[in-house]
Amino acid sequence: MLRLRGATSSVEDFTQGRFEPVIDDDRSLDRAAVKRVLVHSGKIHWDLRSELDKNPNPEIALVRLEQLYPTPIDELKAITDSYPNAELVWVQDEPENQGAWPFLALAFADVPGDREFRAVARAAAASPATGSSKVHAIEQAELLRTALTLG
Repeated sequence: MLRLRGATSSVEDFTQGRFEPVIDDDRSLDRAAVKRVLVHSGKIHWDLRSELDKNPNPEIALVRLEQLYPTPIDELKAITDSYPNAELVWVQDEPENQGAWPFLALAFADVPGDREFRAVARAAAASPATGSSKVHAIEQAELLRTALTLG
């Protein structure tokens, strides 16, 4: 992440900007045409963005959750409500029983409305790491494919 140009901020962001707990997709998308909103946090954003740069899909929006606690439910709801026809998906690198999902699943349950979040994550596991870089690469590719495939 230290060498990733996209993950840098300008000096003005620190001197004139402010912290944003939720960051909406900065691509110009037709919000009514978006079918899936991928809410996520951390490094997975850059993996998802890279895949969408290679294979653009205007039916998928990326929304970054920059603050996990207290969960900015009102800000998140305002953004997800702007995509009225989209399913809401939480995406994380970690196994489903680890990372932010177990905590956020409870927070998302309190979001008013009739849309629910589902998770795209690695299978539940006792360890966050597979112990093999080859297995990790296969799992990562499958995670990205699942998150970015509509259907």
